[in-house]
Amino acid sequence: MSAPQLVRGYEVVIGLENHVQLSTRSKIFSGSSTAFGAAPNTQASAVDLALPGTLPVLNRGAVERAIRFGLAVGAKVAPLSIFARKNYFYPDLPKGYQISQYEIPVVQGGSVSFFVNGGKKTVNLTRAHLEEDAGKSLHEDFHGMSGIDLNRAGTPLLEIVSEPELRSAVEACEYAKTLHALVMWLGICDGNMQEGSFRCDVNVSVRKPGEPFGTRREIKNLNSFKFLIQAVNFEVNWQIDRLEDGLSIQQATVLFNPDTGETRAMRSKEDAADYRYFPDPDLPPLLIGADWVERVKAELPELPAVMAARFVQQDGLPEYDAQMMTQSMPFACFYEAVRNRTGEPKLVANFLMGEVSARMNKAGIGIEQMQISPAVVAGLLKRVLDGTISKQAAKQVFESIWNAQRWTVVTDAVLTWQIEGPADVDYAAVDEAIESNGLKQMSDTGELERILDEVLAASPKSVEEFRAGKDKAFNALVGQAMKATKGKANPGLVNELLRKKLEG
Repeated sequence: MSAPQLVRGYEVVIGLENHVQLSTRSKIFSGSSTAFGAAPNTQASAVDLALPGTLPVLNRGAVERAIRFGLAVGAKVAPLSIFARKNYFYPDLPKGYQISQYEIPVVQGGSVSFFVNGGKKTVNLTRAHLEEDAGKSLHEDFHGMSGIDLNRAGTPLLEIVSEPELRSAVEACEYAKTLHALVMWLGICDGNMQEGSFRCDVNVSVRKPGEPFGTRREIKNLNSFKFLIQAVNFEVNWQIDRLEDGLSIQQATVLFNPDTGETRAMRSKEDAADYRYFPDPDLPPLLIGADWVERVKAELPELPAVMAARFVQQDGLPEYDAQMMTQSMPFACFYEAVRNRTGEPKLVANFLMGEVSARMNKAGIGIEQMQISPAVVAGLLKRVLDGTISKQAAKQVFESIWNAQRWTVVTDAVLTWQIEGPADVDYAAVDEAIESNGLKQMSDTGELERILDEVLAASPKSVEEFRAGKDKAFNALVGQAMKATKGKANPGLVNELLRKKLEG
């Protein structure tokens, strides 16, 4: 086991609770719509408010989405689970309690694996349970007062709880990104963090290596991976400062202010006993038969880990590359579409991880929004393979196509691309960009031999050193040849012709 990562001599201990809004069209216990953006308080029914005489009815679709997640992470799907009332007062909680699961959750155990700092890490899950969301307090445009919007009240959530096995802000972020990608891959959540569909609560404590866990503080409702890293790093240093000053840490719920980059205490942290959990008398136990689990299992898509293993075995990709190709369903489909058109998995993976990802990150889009089709990318890489352009020039060609907006529109149809069998390759935009930017490689043997003869004649010392066994001299001669052709010579052909001349 490797030594723990330390911050100022302390080990950081982190566990995450992720609230995943399930992609049902109606709420977990009522028929009210879950659509985002409706006028305040237009989607809160009598059931959502627990008005007298109303009874909750469980949404079957929410249960099936929980089963999908449990199967995907290798967890136990409980044949019997219980809904409980979690009692607390807050202005946006209309019932005075939240229907959740406590002692017996629907999903128990499981694990999530991801890459961080060049290595693979697996984090165990404690549980994932179904619950309803609360409403939302609004503090703007109310003339100094606050308003309550209960549209979210009753929205179905799957709360996913990890073991406290993360040891840095970066690890916590990579875990959250992997979980975010997985729930979108499974189709159980749209993943929209700005709309609150995927939220992170982060439990943070510090300790000296080998000592018991320290007192944790929970950072609530982080809706950005960037904010997650900033909040954890600030909280870690705040806690260490307290301990170094001889002060204690009080268990608390804290909020992160992205404007100041600081956390601040919101309230003292409650324990389970404070919520007075008890089984909800209006909801019977949730029974999930083996036949239901098998039916959901049969409908699952190929999981990211399974697909990544296939890319390792079938395509010969390194494990890290394979995981990057399965970072989302659209990315995996794009990779397979380009690979099938070129037959060069590693070349495709390198280009997607490199130039394509860099451009998308800068633009703030996902590959499903990129308006350059797999056929165009395949045409670009095939021009590298046939020697028309170099790998370096391919980056310039891609940039030219991107900036010129000579794009084939890619929409959600990316998910249904035919990735088996022969496929078309689009050379039109690629060849135009090569021509207009003067990036075509020099592959004329006669012209290259003439230039090489001039290089050799002008570099007798390097020729002598090569024949004396100094390999660096060969590289120097190749460099001179590339310089003489202004980088347009085919490097492979230069190497081949130069070596023949020197050895001859």
